[in-house]
Amino acid sequence: MMFKFEIEPGLALKPLELGDANALYEMIDKSREHLRTYLHFVDMTKSAADTKAFVEQSVRSNAEQNTFVAVILVDDQMAGLVGYNQINWTNKNAEIGYWLGAPFVRKGVMTKATRVLIDYGFNHFGLNRIELRAAKENLASRGVAEKLNFVYEGTKRQCEWVNEV
Repeated sequence: MMFKFEIEPGLALKPLELGDANALYEMIDKSREHLRTYLHFVDMTKSAADTKAFVEQSVRSNAEQNTFVAVILVDDQMAGLVGYNQINWTNKNAEIGYWLGAPFVRKGVMTKATRVLIDYGFNHFGLNRIELRAAKENLASRGVAEKLNFVYEGTKRQCEWVNEV
């Protein structure tokens, strides 16, 4: 493990690593109904091999500094992911993405984890702008954005196709 950043007792972030693939698949599999409403990859994730391919690609992309994906740990158990899906070094901006397994939602976990990632982006990466996109109907995700003082700039219509909807 490269590093583990403790946010508070029982809550930490660490970079996604190859050894995380099985735990990640198990979390997705146990939380399918919860996750599939807003995340396109859930129905395409049919086996641990699918998750392993994602983890391998993410680790490569992290190393190339195109993304930064971190595991959220609650009491040393994988709870979900948070990260920069895209980092644009030329324009000094990035887009945050995140999700939590069903047992960990509505407990303030994502707000705390995202706050740390934002601080890291501005203070370590030297970003000027950080964007967060959330489905209009995803009240929990919109709540994270509001608690972290993101400014609502508009609604993109029909920009993401999730599970044939």
